[in-house]
Amino acid sequence: MDSALLVPLALLLGAIIGGGAVATVVAAARRGRVAAEVVSTAVPDGVSHVLEVLDSAGVVLDPSNNVVKASPGALTLGLVWQWSLVHAPLIELVDRVRRSGDALTEDVDIARGPLSDASIHLTVRVARLGTRFVLLLAEDRTESVRLEAVRRDFVANISHELKTPIGAISLLAEALEQASDDPEQVRRFAKRMSKESKRLAHMTQEIIELSRLQAADALTDPEIVDVDRVIQAAIDQNRVAAESNRISLVSGAASGEHVWGDEGMLLTAVHNLIINAVQYSPSPSRVGIGVTAHDDVVEIAVTDQGIGIPEEDLDRVFERFFRVDQARARATGGTGLGLSIVKHVVQNHGGDVRVWSQPGHGSTFTLRLPRATADSPTTALPSKART
Repeated sequence: MDSALLVPLALLLGAIIGGGAVATVVAAARRGRVAAEVVSTAVPDGVSHVLEVLDSAGVVLDPSNNVVKASPGALTLGLVWQWSLVHAPLIELVDRVRRSGDALTEDVDIARGPLSDASIHLTVRVARLGTRFVLLLAEDRTESVRLEAVRRDFVANISHELKTPIGAISLLAEALEQASDDPEQVRRFAKRMSKESKRLAHMTQEIIELSRLQAADALTDPEIVDVDRVIQAAIDQNRVAAESNRISLVSGAASGEHVWGDEGMLLTAVHNLIINAVQYSPSPSRVGIGVTAHDDVVEIAVTDQGIGIPEEDLDRVFERFFRVDQARARATGGTGLGLSIVKHVVQNHGGDVRVWSQPGHGSTFTLRLPRATADSPTTALPSKART
């Protein structure tokens, strides 16, 4: 072969061999990097910092489901114990993502803790993090789920409670039409219809009042309120009803105390407590209204000598439409919303309401409100509680 051709062929062969060697080296390096990523225990850059500032729960798991990183929220919710996920539903979600490789989002209910019967509702997002790790993010939606359940119950309760007076009015209207030739029957049915319509109007007004108290702007312009004036006005509102049942309304000496808030709302709260005490008290008896102050708290107590409240019902008396004695409530026209309104008024004023009771011996309801002085700044009023 001509020597002139040998040189180019040799160069070409060398280039091919060299190129193959370089490709082999590059491929080997790439496989080495992938292998290093698979066996590496290091979490990808930036993930640790994100987890540290994350409000929701975040957990990074290795192939053995060991927790290598966890946010403070994950520890607070009890998702992690001794560097492991402790809830089977969460482990099952992680395993599904490992098998499929696809991210998923689901709602799960898990126990609040190993010793608790209560549960929490989470919206969980699980996805791969690189080739080795899995990232689990959980958002606590327990409160929003609870509020949605309360809303549904409230609507259902309203529908049920409104059926009674509306149905009664409808039946009375039919009876009134049929008895049009009997003046005595007409008067009797008309009187009962008037009573039911008043009950319906009262219930509607209390529903509107309760909805207003739950609004974000329920207390927008607080001012100094004279506690003694509120109590005296509430007593005056209930004096006729009390005397007709031979119940004495007794108040202590003037306290001279003041609180920050809305006088109309506080009057409604005290009025509801007094009328509740009158309705559940025997005849004759007495209802006492007193004021005490301790440090920065003013307490307004309403005590009756009524039927009392069973211990198992003490935690429920402030629920909407709950009644200790259904028969008595129907006889007095109670709606079951009065104490719920009391609770929301006091919470909007930064206070709370407590109840003591003993069946057969009576009950005491106590409103606890932040104390105010004439020179206190309006900013002294605590933030409103939300329920």
